[in-house]
Amino acid sequence: MNSRFAQKFIRHCACCGESSTPIASPVDRRAFVTGGLAAFGAALAGSGAPMPSFAQGASATNPRRIDVHHHFSPPQWLAFVRGRELLQPANAGWAPEKSIDDMDKGGVATAMISITNPGLWFGDKEATRVIARECNEYGAKLVQQHPTRFGLFCALPLPDVDATLGEIEYAFDTLKCDGAHFMTSYGDTWLGNPAHEPVMAELHRRKAVVHVHPTAANCCRNLIPGIAPGVMEYGTDTTRAIMSLMWGGQAAKYPDIRFIWSHAGGTVPFLAGRIDRASGNLKDKMPQGAIHEMKRFYYDTAGAANAGAIASLLQLVASDHILFGTDFPPGGTSAGVAKQLAQLGLGLTAADMRNIDRENAVRLIPRLATT
Repeated sequence: MNSRFAQKFIRHCACCGESSTPIASPVDRRAFVTGGLAAFGAALAGSGAPMPSFAQGASATNPRRIDVHHHFSPPQWLAFVRGRELLQPANAGWAPEKSIDDMDKGGVATAMISITNPGLWFGDKEATRVIARECNEYGAKLVQQHPTRFGLFCALPLPDVDATLGEIEYAFDTLKCDGAHFMTSYGDTWLGNPAHEPVMAELHRRKAVVHVHPTAANCCRNLIPGIAPGVMEYGTDTTRAIMSLMWGGQAAKYPDIRFIWSHAGGTVPFLAGRIDRASGNLKDKMPQGAIHEMKRFYYDTAGAANAGAIASLLQLVASDHILFGTDFPPGGTSAGVAKQLAQLGLGLTAADMRNIDRENAVRLIPRLATT
């Protein structure tokens, strides 16, 4: 590991002067302050060190990125959500060819597809069970047609626990999906709710990869007129979901679930010190502490490929827990996200970028090594 990742720092709470648990800091502040990416690249060039992949010209080897946050819109799902009161409009313009075209332009070998907002849950358990199955069968067929270009995070009919357990069995054992996909909350029930315990136990048994996408809980919509949920609530609801799993003890109890949190973990990296202090009396739920649990999680770059978000995330985890994600099609293009990451100026090395672009995803889902 690069020596920068061994550096430690202590955060101090401005309001109380207390310090938090030391957290590894991978940011080279001198490179950040004195010229960002250009200075960093120039220094490498002058030293004869290998140039990072993002600093090389157009002739650089295809990075074969893996986009872990990439959405699809099955026609059955579009028909299902049509006419409902929606948190945000469903993307009706998606097609497999559009995904592949974007991937080719952005150096993406494989996209892990999942359902995005408005999700599946509108209060009808049977309807949710049916549409989850239809989405998964559509997605599995797409993977079968393009096995190296797509992977599937299966849709699950939570909050119906029994139906979710049944769909996990079918999606993993019959359809051979690569992982599971949840929303951060369902109505006003977050992912770590005790009622979901059997689902977490089963995913732990399977050592499943679980991608989690934000939504806005019923409690917290339209709090400030004119501000869409995606601006603020998505990040906040991600934090609520993460804390619900930690405070409920499920994060520590089921360590073989490999969670990937969207959008760099919402506000968790910024609040990590406060979260850690607040967990001090919960040794029964988190024997090794909140920081330990947050460091075990994985985080994607969708909607977070900016210096502020990634610098904060890098204070919590090293590059081996960050994955390339785009939120395509509503959130941006793969080429655009790759360019934003290249311009961060945070001292990320070529090895760091290989981790983020591809290697971390391959370690989580080994079959992707052949894509």
